[in-house]
Amino acid sequence: MENKELLIIIPACNEAENLPGVLDQLERSGALFLGDVLIINDASEDATPEIVNLRHYRMVTNVFRLGYGGAIQVGYKYAVRGGYRYVIQMDGDGQHDACNVPVIYQALRRRDNLGICPDIVLGTRYLKGSQSFPLSLAKRGAHRLFRFVIRLMTGYIISDPTTGLQGLSRRAFSCYAEYDNFDIRYPDANMLLQMVLLDFQVMEVPAVMHPRTAGKSIHSGLKPVWYMIRMLFSILAVVFRIKLLKMGSKKAETLKI
Repeated sequence: MENKELLIIIPACNEAENLPGVLDQLERSGALFLGDVLIINDASEDATPEIVNLRHYRMVTNVFRLGYGGAIQVGYKYAVRGGYRYVIQMDGDGQHDACNVPVIYQALRRRDNLGICPDIVLGTRYLKGSQSFPLSLAKRGAHRLFRFVIRLMTGYIISDPTTGLQGLSRRAFSCYAEYDNFDIRYPDANMLLQMVLLDFQVMEVPAVMHPRTAGKSIHSGLKPVWYMIRMLFSILAVVFRIKLLKMGSKKAETLKI
């Protein structure tokens, strides 16, 4: 069967309780008519792979756990080899509603007044028309801090710099698929800052999000505090690498697909 131009990437690690609901949403939303779906099973120890196989979705299984970033990058590499033009990534825990897929897909293909399509479309909780759930004080603080840093470094205003709901053009995910262009441990505001500094076009659209109903978030407890500190150092490293060492600019130019 010929691949569609869109690949929907869903990383899943022990998401047997949440994944059926995510797949149900995708089927009801009509997203399956727009794109192919790839589940990246990140060495799950529960029934995640059995659920995917029973429902006949494409799946890549990591023998060893790579973490969220590593699993997502596996999806980017799959998309490059499969010849896809667009990627939309969404979480397997049910927080990202499948109704966002058509909205992001349309935005990826929409040209601006100069005839340019965005490289990255972010589904955000903070634009008019979005629907979300209350966030912890630590998470809200992190969003404000990263929003300020990105604006300070680039002049770009990104209201939701930690959103995992993203659409990517082939130029963007081809860049991320390369070894030294993607932080597989903590891919977040640091990666958005990198892409803006490399002149990739980023835009935001309102998104619908839900609270996790089962399982444990990777940002639970005091982890957001450590995460914020780690992300700040990573952001400084990105700025040093691109602004001072001028690394990545030439490579980004070669990816104008």
